[in-house]
Amino acid sequence: MTKFVAPTFHLPAFTCPHCGVLAQQWWRNVYSEVPDGETYLVDFLKFSTCLNDDCNEVCIWLNGELIYPLGSLAPLPYDEMPDDVKSDFLEARLVVGLSPRSAAALLRLALQKLMKHLGEPGKNINDDIKSLVKKGLPLGIQKAFDSLRVYGNEAVHPEEIDLTNDSKTVLKLFGLMNLIVYHMIIAPKELDELFEGIPQKKKDGIVARDCK
Repeated sequence: MTKFVAPTFHLPAFTCPHCGVLAQQWWRNVYSEVPDGETYLVDFLKFSTCLNDDCNEVCIWLNGELIYPLGSLAPLPYDEMPDDVKSDFLEARLVVGLSPRSAAALLRLALQKLMKHLGEPGKNINDDIKSLVKKGLPLGIQKAFDSLRVYGNEAVHPEEIDLTNDSKTVLKLFGLMNLIVYHMIIAPKELDELFEGIPQKKKDGIVARDCK
């Protein structure tokens, strides 16, 4: 898992929306030539080129906003995210620039699908979160679950939160989904692998200690 830095206007390095690599960016001005042969600066338009040798793709910025490629300000999903969950996550990435509400709703759907991978029914997210809390879900991760649930619900049935033009808030939800996947799937697997590397004699000593 590499650090994600959201593509930001004039930032010297960010996570490239084309290749997903945190890379240096080459910023260029755009000039236009008029009929008499003179050129002038198009100050509302900029290009940034990814300097990753395997990429070299261009991003286009209009008045400081990324307009190409679309839906690319959100982080990429962790590889360990289940495929059916990842599919909704990636679809949300594609539409977040055009419709933050749609992206939030898709992330809520992704969370509901994730619940089945966590051993819950996956029919009612609120009940599933309650079940996970009873099983020892830390408060910080519970807040991530509930934030995704509430913002996703409000995207479909708005009452007090309007996400129509709030891409800033919705972009944070992508990070919460990755955080949940890390805590619930990746970290336990990594801990199990580390523990399995402990000599059996040492593990027997741990079991004997805990039985006292």
